[in-house]
Amino acid sequence: MIREVKFESQDRRMKQILAALNKHGIKDIEEANQICESYGIDPYMECESTQMICFENAKWAYVVGTAIALKEKAKDAVEAAEYIGEGLQAFCIPGSVADDRKVGIGHGRLAARLLSPETKCF
Repeated sequence: MIREVKFESQDRRMKQILAALNKHGIKDIEEANQICESYGIDPYMECESTQMICFENAKWAYVVGTAIALKEKAKDAVEAAEYIGEGLQAFCIPGSVADDRKVGIGHGRLAARLLSPETKCF
């Protein structure tokens, strides 16, 4: 890994990030990044190149979510989107509006819904 794991309000976010990772057998963000790298995927750079003004925590949230999806062997894009939402949710600061409203989970579910064959978006 060439970049240091560093993001906004890291100390306030780490407990729930590690809990989400550990639930899926991943030790830490560094290991999550290694999992992505082993598949030739760089969610950090994909996030940055897609939305150049995004915060560091968003980039790492996608690394975490993608690693969870890969570790759990998501069977399709719908399932992967749900796992990515878990990663996004882990980065919400406990007690914040985003955490209370489960914004990360909602983003994952929305992506899953749009990708679902039942929705017939694609």
